Amino acid sequence: QVQLVESGGGLVQPGGSLRLSCAASGIIFRLYAMGWYRQAPGKQRELVADITSGGITNYAHSVKGRFTISRDNAKNTAYLQMNSLKPEDTAVYYCNAKVLTSGHWGQGTQVTVSS
Repeated sequence: QVQLVESGGGLVQPGGSLRLSCAASGIIFRLYAMGWYRQAPGKQRELVADITSGGITNYAHSVKGRFTISRDNAKNTAYLQMNSLKPEDTAVYYCNAKVLTSGHWGQGTQVTVSS
């Protein structure tokens, strides 16, 4: 049974930082590309960042230079370090694991950026 469990969300002031974690089980983690997506109220889910099994990263233009995605294959965990947060980063953040035609989603974690 595949499980992706996100953690680390919360309320933070503009300019602050958060680190999201995605702990995976039930998959051969090192073989999967990992991604972070977000969905704000009334908007479509969008890609924030992803990292291939080989460690190649990709970022949405809106977060480039502020967010960093990483993975620890020994811990079966992916991370999203978010710095210089803005109110427009407020959303539910979802973890995704993908290999070939197989994909899995976590339940999401809320990130709210507000003063």
